[in-house]
Amino acid sequence: MQAKSLVCEEEDQVSSVKTIRKRSKPTSVGVPSHVIKFKEVRLYLVERKMGSSRRSFLTQLARSKGFVVDDILSDEITHVVSEDSETSSLWTWLKGCGLGNLSKMQVLHISWFTDSMREGRPVTVENRHLIQDALPALQIESALAPVAMISQYACQRRTSTDNKNKIFTDAFEILAENYEFNDLKSSCIAFRRAASVLKSLPWTVECIGATQGLPCLREHTKAVMEDILQCGRSFEVEKILSSERYQTLKLFTSVFGVGLKTAEKWYLRGLRSFSEILAEPSIELNRMQKSGFLHYGDISRAVTKAEAQALGNIIDEAAHLITSDAVIAMTGGFRRGKEVGHDVDFIVTTPEAGKEEYMLRQIIDSFKKQGILLYCEYQASTFHMSKLPCQSFEAMDYFAKCFLILRLEASRVDGGLSCAEGDNRGWRAIRVDLVSPPMDRYAFALLGWTGSTQFDRDLRRFARSERRMILDNHTLYDKTKVQFNT
Repeated sequence: MQAKSLVCEEEDQVSSVKTIRKRSKPTSVGVPSHVIKFKEVRLYLVERKMGSSRRSFLTQLARSKGFVVDDILSDEITHVVSEDSETSSLWTWLKGCGLGNLSKMQVLHISWFTDSMREGRPVTVENRHLIQDALPALQIESALAPVAMISQYACQRRTSTDNKNKIFTDAFEILAENYEFNDLKSSCIAFRRAASVLKSLPWTVECIGATQGLPCLREHTKAVMEDILQCGRSFEVEKILSSERYQTLKLFTSVFGVGLKTAEKWYLRGLRSFSEILAEPSIELNRMQKSGFLHYGDISRAVTKAEAQALGNIIDEAAHLITSDAVIAMTGGFRRGKEVGHDVDFIVTTPEAGKEEYMLRQIIDSFKKQGILLYCEYQASTFHMSKLPCQSFEAMDYFAKCFLILRLEASRVDGGLSCAEGDNRGWRAIRVDLVSPPMDRYAFALLGWTGSTQFDRDLRRFARSERRMILDNHTLYDKTKVQFNT
């Protein structure tokens, strides 16, 4: 018994010596075991489905490549990585962690992690990497997979008149307009492209993560959306709306015949209202501007679909009295299905070559005889094939056209006129544009005048960038074959 006790005591001493020797090895306490290369990225690997051993291995792998990997999930995390493919259970767990910054975190599938390890850097987050929160019923049909299929070109997107993201697109339109007022064309177009994308969505964006994979949404546009999502409004937009310059330029350019340069000139002279402009003796208004001020109350008010159709009937009657084979087509927003607009556009032509321009003049004469022509600016055709293809992207077409203000009687409108309260005149003034292309250019003109502006811009950009063609209101020119298409 005593011998056994001595043996046990000796074994304990040997074990103690081994332990002491093991602990005496030098350590690097307080010194990082890896170099941090990507400080802006902070990872958290979700152990669920992954397991502790694999999580430990992947953590060491990421740290060896310069990534920051935290063992604790906190609001400092930028990228949450998971192997859990059950979206609802993962997000339920994340929402139960009491995070205040979850909406700003990227919740990613392990595929993003493996791609990043392969590249040795944080790769760009693609739609396939995202693990999205469960979406509301309206979003289910258009969840992640369709997002990846949304084109950067408006001409390849189906857009309903039911805009489910109006709170964002209204803000974008104000920002775009302000950039236009400041002659910053690229920023203006960027916000209008972003607005066009959001208008095409059949669901409402309720978190910024839902925009991942959408084209044309830049850092600035997403920042504006984030403000709206968090606060219900954009402080940047509110600042613009309260700006005296923006308010004044928007007011002045709302007058028919007043462009941005004229509005800016009046603003720099210290003018801030219509009454100040009209009372300023040194300002000489042209015919269009005089009519714009005279009929401002009417033509600044929305035109209804019923009013547009009534005007279409008037134009159709006038055209068919001139020639039985007249072709009339309503274009613009009403052709696209809108219920209201600011003016009404029509194409008027005839199959008889060369007769279309004379027909436009005769229609104007008919309006004069009826006593409904309040203003007219006629522009003769300068169209000739030798001028094509037109290299100017935003060029106005060369067809004969006229810009009118017509008197529309209440008796011509089904359901009556859209009049201001207390207006008992029984008529209102409405802006109408007529364009008259030759019949062999009709299809191109119809496409261009139907719009929208963003649709036309992207259609031409698509033709140029994707098909090596030049498209405008006159023709489609194939640069690869050096020929016009009809």
